[in-house]
Amino acid sequence: MDERRTVKVSTYLSKHLRHQPERIGLTLDRNGWVAVDELLAAAARHGFALSRAELDHAVAVNDKRRFTVEGGVGGDRIRANQGHTVPVDLDLPPAEPPAYLYHGTVSHALDAIRTEGLRPMARHHVHLSPDRETATRVGARRGRPVVLAVDAGVMHRAGHVFRVSANGVWLTDAVPPEFLRLRA
Repeated sequence: MDERRTVKVSTYLSKHLRHQPERIGLTLDRNGWVAVDELLAAAARHGFALSRAELDHAVAVNDKRRFTVEGGVGGDRIRANQGHTVPVDLDLPPAEPPAYLYHGTVSHALDAIRTEGLRPMARHHVHLSPDRETATRVGARRGRPVVLAVDAGVMHRAGHVFRVSANGVWLTDAVPPEFLRLRA
């Protein structure tokens, strides 16, 4: 599959497994799963026909590992690993985070972040990266990136809950400003 098609498939999956499943007639279960056959049929009805091979390829090569097929390639169900704006419970157990996690953003958001901290906005959780490089790539999607360090170890000891998704993205409900450090 060519790169452009792979990106289109991945974008389509993100839109409909994270944000608008109802747009193509899908109903995610409470944990965000949907049968692969239902997804392929709904996509075809919606005018975006894709094969099982294209789906498996897009899932396998996605650099952010945004999706999981239950049981691996050939499995019966698929879901997005995080980033939902529709109600789902990913059923991820609490986990002890590393001492520091990172968040990529852009400079025009810094004033609000300094006063309010990090909030999930339209999503269910704040997304944190395990390393500066990943956070830099995340922030660069919307302009010149700024990377914030999150004192996750101290936050955790203060009672904040962290979870880690299947693709290594750390999730928490919010990050109060006192746990944030601007990284130069």
